[in-house]
Amino acid sequence: MKRQDFRFFHRLRVRWVEVDMQKIVFNAHYLMYFDTAMADYWRALALPYEEAMLQLGGDLYVKKASIEYHGSAHFDDRLDVALTCARVGKSSMVFSGAIFRGDELLITCELIYVFADPASQTAKPVPDALRSLLTCFEAGEAMLQIKTGGWAALGTDAAKVRTAVFVQEQGIPLEMEWDEADATAVHAVAYNSLGQGIATGRLLRHASDVGKIGRMAVHRALRGSHVGQSILHTLMDAAQQRGDAEVMLYAQRSAEGFYQRLGFAPRGAPFDEVGIPHIEMFKAL
Repeated sequence: MKRQDFRFFHRLRVRWVEVDMQKIVFNAHYLMYFDTAMADYWRALALPYEEAMLQLGGDLYVKKASIEYHGSAHFDDRLDVALTCARVGKSSMVFSGAIFRGDELLITCELIYVFADPASQTAKPVPDALRSLLTCFEAGEAMLQIKTGGWAALGTDAAKVRTAVFVQEQGIPLEMEWDEADATAVHAVAYNSLGQGIATGRLLRHASDVGKIGRMAVHRALRGSHVGQSILHTLMDAAQQRGDAEVMLYAQRSAEGFYQRLGFAPRGAPFDEVGIPHIEMFKAL
């Protein structure tokens, strides 16, 4: 196997606790590496695993896991764990995997999953939607569709994401989450291939040539997978198309680094909003 055989890679660094008395990674940890990468594989498909399997009417169970060792990883090595869906059968899915240190192949594996009913744990046919999704991903197709529009069209899906993030996770009172600005804002919602809304944000008119981005929310299972970045770019494009010269936002301090990496700069002193530390940030268009 070579790196070019794979679309998906998960990067990790070998920890001290994973090295054995021979000063190499203990053999059983490689299965953990592949399992960790598999969770990230579903994120690459823009699927929140639990909700996705619930909609698909089943769950995945490991039938077989085999590993072949070609070399050893050492403490502090940076490894790339690669996965590809090699075949989808009637009720099973075969994944091929490899672990690379740079271009050096260290480990190969085969993982066989069975799609099954969670209650009886009996095999079921792989749903066509999942089969198509895996085929499209491995073919290099995009996993996200972002829609923009008004609250009438997108409000139901936007509200579901915002409620989960702001009300349920962050404890913001429900009555403080909604305001009259939703009715006039440009909303953006990201959908995965199952039609699930997984991220949202909105754009308001802050001044004559300044747009205000707000209510940025991403499903907790998909943070760090560039979904939020896609929403932000979509809203910035909408602001630029209507002639705005600048966009600004009130960033939670925990997300300040995310916005800085995308070119936003802080402005003014930090402040609290709904009991959460914020700071104003802006970017010229």
